[in-house]
Amino acid sequence: MDRGTVGSAHQGRLRVEVRVEGTSAVVTPAGELDHHTADVLREPLENCLNDGFSRLVVDCSRLEFMDSTGLNVLLGARLKAEAAGGGVHLAGMLPVVARVFEITGADAVFTVHETLGAALAD
Repeated sequence: MDRGTVGSAHQGRLRVEVRVEGTSAVVTPAGELDHHTADVLREPLENCLNDGFSRLVVDCSRLEFMDSTGLNVLLGARLKAEAAGGGVHLAGMLPVVARVFEITGADAVFTVHETLGAALAD
C-alpha cells in the first residue's frame, strides 16, 4: 500500500476501509465481525503489516458486533505488529464491542482509546 492510499474491502455484513494517517495505518471495520466475515478484516490488517506499518489503529466506532473470531483476528494482528516493533491501538468502541474485550480480559493487552483522534495523538 502506498502511503496515502485509501483501500476498502467488504463481504456482506462487514466493510473495511484503510487509510494512512502519518505513520499509522487506520483500519475501520463497519458492520458485524464474526466467523463469516473475519477474513475481510484479517487481510487488510496483514496487508498493512506487510507494507511496513507496524502501528495499526483500528477505529471500532462503526463496528456493531464482534465475536471471539473477530477478537482472535485482532489478537493475531497485535502479535505481528508488536514483533515488528509497533502495536495495535483500538479506538471508539461501542459498548457491545467493548464488552467482548472486558469479558475476555483482552482490553488489558491492547491500548484502548476513547476516540480515533486520541489514538492518533498517542
